[in-house]
Amino acid sequence: MLRKRSVTPFQYGGQAVIDGVMMRGPQGIATAVRVGEEIVVRKEDVAPWTEAFSFFRWPLIRGTVVLLESLVLGIKSLSLSASLVSGEDGGESLGALEIGLTVSFAVLFATGLFILLPTWLGHIARFQVGIFGQNVIEGVTRLGIFLLYLLVIRRFEDIRRVFQYHGAEHKVINTYEEGADLTVEEVARRSCLHPSCGTSFLLIVLVISILVFALVGNGPWWWKFGARLLLLPLIAGLGYEFIRCSRRYRDRMGLLIAPGLWLQKLTTGEPDAGQIEVAISAFKCVLVSPAAPGE
Repeated sequence: MLRKRSVTPFQYGGQAVIDGVMMRGPQGIATAVRVGEEIVVRKEDVAPWTEAFSFFRWPLIRGTVVLLESLVLGIKSLSLSASLVSGEDGGESLGALEIGLTVSFAVLFATGLFILLPTWLGHIARFQVGIFGQNVIEGVTRLGIFLLYLLVIRRFEDIRRVFQYHGAEHKVINTYEEGADLTVEEVARRSCLHPSCGTSFLLIVLVISILVFALVGNGPWWWKFGARLLLLPLIAGLGYEFIRCSRRYRDRMGLLIAPGLWLQKLTTGEPDAGQIEVAISAFKCVLVSPAAPGE
């Protein structure tokens, strides 16, 4: 008989990397990569950024902190996996400067693609549509770019393989949360979809942005663009709080989380037994046993 695990202050998570999976636990991260017939695991002790300052744990603020932390750790793990797969000695990841530059480039690229371009398209239509129409154009453009991006990258075999590892990561976490044994057979039975996935988070952010940006009102181009940049932390915070609620009240929010789960079908794939083994190896390295009564 399975026993669903209760919600704990820390929620396990992770991401797919090159030929592997990174898992995040309360005391660190572990990146497991398949190199030939061998599974190579690298573990690193990492304290959550939210422990640095108490206000980092405040609602609406913690969302942006967690997002930036996930981006940094994700890039480090991707770099490490690429190094391990290529056979470089030591399997070293990027240094602090390189990670900073990579994160900066990723943020600038995303800003241009998902903020600058949609805002500009909505603005040039201001004479034909009202403020509501402009926000609809912006929102549809953002969502369209996102879906087109996913559909294009799915055509590449290497990306499809990464998506299979993404599915393996979800299956392992679902297995753990349902209280089942972490075996290949048990994990394989679970779903590739999970409400806390970053794909669902991005969709929620896109939807929330339409509602929030509609409150800004009309104005010159520079005002619209600047206001949207300033509101990004708020939107990320709202999206993060929604994801937290969806994880805690999964059974009660079925209709609200369904679109995010549907979208995950584009970013996950059914993993094989070997990929599941890799995900299990990473997860077991960060899994912390619950304290016994009285401890």
